[in-house]
Amino acid sequence: MKTTSVSSAAISNAMRYAQARMQADLVKAQKEMDSGRVADVGLALGARTTQSVTFARDLERLQGIVDSNALIASRLSSTQDALGQLTDTAEALMSALPSAISGDMSVNVTRDAGKAALKSMTSILNTSVNGEYLFAGINTDVKPINDFDAPASPARAALEAAFLARFGFTHNDPAAANITAGDMEDFLVNDVFPQFMGADWQTNWSNATDQQIVSRIALNETAETSVSANNDGVRKLAMAAAVVAVFFDSNLGSEARTTTASRAFSWVGEAVGELGQVQSRAGLIQNRLSAATERMNTQIDLFNRHIVDLEGVDPYEAANRVNDLLTHIQTSFALTARIQQLSLLNFLT
Repeated sequence: MKTTSVSSAAISNAMRYAQARMQADLVKAQKEMDSGRVADVGLALGARTTQSVTFARDLERLQGIVDSNALIASRLSSTQDALGQLTDTAEALMSALPSAISGDMSVNVTRDAGKAALKSMTSILNTSVNGEYLFAGINTDVKPINDFDAPASPARAALEAAFLARFGFTHNDPAAANITAGDMEDFLVNDVFPQFMGADWQTNWSNATDQQIVSRIALNETAETSVSANNDGVRKLAMAAAVVAVFFDSNLGSEARTTTASRAFSWVGEAVGELGQVQSRAGLIQNRLSAATERMNTQIDLFNRHIVDLEGVDPYEAANRVNDLLTHIQTSFALTARIQQLSLLNFLT
């Protein structure tokens, strides 16, 4: 009969190898317990791994669009608020003009109403959200509207130059008192109107683009998600406020001022209507955005359920596996410590 000796070193090494294997299994088990999914998708699913990868890719793409839609929704909400403020500004100017037309209001009060409208309009149109200007079109890093009251304002210079070219003297010249209502009406319609409604608007007033931001709000759907300061409502509000601010601060006679106020009143009324249409279009885009986000959230939930069906693990089973491995590892450590204490010297003594 032959016997084979067993050394304490061999037993210790065997325990160490078992510990290393159990510690690796513990890492995987803890990962599965924390995530609720298998630690190694390829090993667990085999040929079905392609399905899992496809679902995860589609889920990530949908989630990216949903996150983008949240930023778009914030921008549209701020745009709607700004458009509402523009409408309030236009209505405030409109309320000051009937008295100016009838001659019941002080010239200075009407002039100040025009200046206040210009300042308010400029401030609103130069609103930015997250570092992007709302009304700049695709030039989101550039202020869309120039300040009419700036020392070197091209808009004011162009308006005053047009007056000088038409009448041969400035609006502050005493001769301005002799301008008739018909002459002033002709000037406003044929000289001032084209400055604002034509190409001069972007030369003197606006740095915005006509092209608006187009965003993908769903996998197969895009929408214009910005408003440009070049829309007609803004132009007409600026035109009305500018002629009131400039020509009610001049030597114009009462007839010319009345004509100016009447024409400005008409322009402001048109501006209010057109700003309302812009608000309506923005509201429709908000509804489309909300509906698209809701659809994609439904798809995201569906993809998540499919992924859980493929990769999910029983949380109770995963927790029991972790506890069992921890118990085995602790027992292994205890046995290893006892084995390491074995010594021939201890036995002999």
